[in-house]
Amino acid sequence: MDTTQLRTRTTTQTVKDCPPFKSVRRNPLHFHFITDAVANQILSSLFQSWMVPSLQVSFYDADKLKSEVSWIPNKHYSGIYGLMKLTLTKALPPDLSKIIVLDTDITFATDIAELWGVFRKFTDKQVIGLVENQSDWYLGNLWKNHKPWPALGRGFNTGVILLYLERLRQIKWEQMWRLTAEKELMNMLSTSLADQDIFNAFIKQDPVLVHQLPCFWNVQLSDHTRSELCYTDVSDLKVIHWNSPKKLRVKNKHVEFFRNLYLTFLEYDGNLLRRELFGCWSQACLESIQLQKALEDLDEDDQCYDFRRERITIHRVHLYFLQYEYTLTENDVTLVAQLSMDRLQMLEAICKHWEGPISLALYMSDAEAQQFLRYAQASEVLKNRNNVGYHIVYKEGQFYPVNLLRNVALKNANTPYVFLTDVDFLPMYGLYEYLRKSVVQLDMTGTRKALVVPAFETLRYRLSFPKSKAELLSMLDMGTLYTFRYHVWPKGHAPSNYAKWRTSTTPYKVDWEPDFEPYVVVKRDCPEYDQRFVGFGWNKVSHIIELDAQEYDLVVLPNAFMIHMPHAPSFDISKFRSSTSYRNCLNTLKDEFHQDLSRKYGSGALKYLTAQRNI
Repeated sequence: MDTTQLRTRTTTQTVKDCPPFKSVRRNPLHFHFITDAVANQILSSLFQSWMVPSLQVSFYDADKLKSEVSWIPNKHYSGIYGLMKLTLTKALPPDLSKIIVLDTDITFATDIAELWGVFRKFTDKQVIGLVENQSDWYLGNLWKNHKPWPALGRGFNTGVILLYLERLRQIKWEQMWRLTAEKELMNMLSTSLADQDIFNAFIKQDPVLVHQLPCFWNVQLSDHTRSELCYTDVSDLKVIHWNSPKKLRVKNKHVEFFRNLYLTFLEYDGNLLRRELFGCWSQACLESIQLQKALEDLDEDDQCYDFRRERITIHRVHLYFLQYEYTLTENDVTLVAQLSMDRLQMLEAICKHWEGPISLALYMSDAEAQQFLRYAQASEVLKNRNNVGYHIVYKEGQFYPVNLLRNVALKNANTPYVFLTDVDFLPMYGLYEYLRKSVVQLDMTGTRKALVVPAFETLRYRLSFPKSKAELLSMLDMGTLYTFRYHVWPKGHAPSNYAKWRTSTTPYKVDWEPDFEPYVVVKRDCPEYDQRFVGFGWNKVSHIIELDAQEYDLVVLPNAFMIHMPHAPSFDISKFRSSTSYRNCLNTLKDEFHQDLSRKYGSGALKYLTAQRNI
């Protein structure tokens, strides 16, 4: 069964169904997405990583279709994408005979196969199936001088459409809808409800072409709706259509039930969608089989079994969870970090300290992702920042996949340079502009450099943040601030040479040393993080080793700093401290990392293994 979706960055319209998000589905599905480039990236990643069984996905370039409808003046908030349904006979493959077309503000409460079965009720002449419009819009009596497009009675709502493409092509649909639109636009001047106006004008000319669907297939929760006449009990519902601009805030006596049903879908554990429903034929199913084989090849008696299992786990990913807008600027720098729900409170502070673009990977359950959405929408700071890319990586397994998260955030940065940091650090005020100037002054374009931003820490939850290097040094001398982890892990940052930094006014080069893990600015095409390291331990150290193996110069910036803010220990560091097997396994992973490094970089990589053994 085929469904289609139209997608834009800010407005989503569909020709798709929501049953993959409900366990009642019993049939294979094929999605057809008509998208712009951004939506293609997001949805491709989503379907590839979610691995929903018995689901096929195809994409079509919306930019190639815009000229078909861009000539139509349209007042609807969906813009040009609200007219795309008119192009489906041209956009979709010629051998595709029937499709279900749905808006994305649809919630299914039944198996979509029931709706597909309605095609069998079409007469030989019927080409389109629609539910009657449940407001008085097309009756023209909503306000004085209200003049809607022509429609048959109350007209029809195009949020749910059964399209018989084969028959539409036979009656030359492309020419017919154009002639209809041109004729009506001479009087109406523009559409108010986008494609719906043109569909209705077309149907009024030839009513025999429409098959009227029972209204429970499109219960419309719009303003002035008569949707309550569609059902005697909410259990009768099959499709709920949130077609008011108010969406979940619309007024209806059963809106609480509808809202809870919708939110239940959103907070549903998406990992359950990976269960195979029937015969294995989809790409997701084949990938699942490969993953299962890889799991079976692991030795369960290996003390590192859980670590190795985590490395091959495919986490579900939703890129750009919230709206993101960025215009490429020369020599720009993106702050790259990762976090889980317990660090969410740091986001507002980071946004106040860093005005440039940010790429964040958030490790959350489906329910936590919805909590984050509500948090972001309620935050005056976050909702005014469109240059922050939020990428959800959904929870699975027992470890925090820190380097997977870093790689997701790194790969989805859109600037030439990236500042690789952690979310519990606040950058100094003005660091963004300082780094942009530094990458130019230090010729980052033509050389391999990693610019080190010296790290400090405070043990105070309330800190008067230093506004300059001089103020920071004063606080350092008074004991309000410390060099980062000087008391528990000095070799992690001591090679930055804090003594030299105090008096330095120009950048200076430092050598790599064992266990060095500074926070750095590098070109976006730097090596990725090694994903064998999960939880706590060596996740940044291994990355700095890789940079050094590729002959990056480590250059400390004299007028840059960042401060670590206090927080409770993570679950993974607690496991590291309490579990001997955890620490032993980490040593095993280190040895394997060194072996891989030697194979990759030859004898030059031996210095890292020698240094490690001398510790």
